[in-house]
Amino acid sequence: FVYTTAKQDYAKKLLEVLDPKKKLIRHCLSQSDCVCSQGCYWKDLTRLGRDLAKTVALDHTMQGFSAQAANWIPVPRWSGDPQDEELLRLIPALVRLGQA
Repeated sequence: FVYTTAKQDYAKKLLEVLDPKKKLIRHCLSQSDCVCSQGCYWKDLTRLGRDLAKTVALDHTMQGFSAQAANWIPVPRWSGDPQDEELLRLIPALVRLGQA
């Protein structure tokens, strides 16, 4: 899944870059799938329709995390640096979570 607070058109363009052959990402949720509270959009993991005990999300913003804080792993915002390897550093932890 990709879950973004961006509008659907932007999310679609993002997926064309991230997964141009449409082999990795099966679903995309966008701003219309978010909760809007006081003009701010945040992601509600219950909208994924998955068991939250088996769900983890990575994000650079802490907005909206309080409802499902145990499910979120904060990551730094990507600045466009092609040498950025933050997500690669998480692979061992994500593998362990997948095996648990």
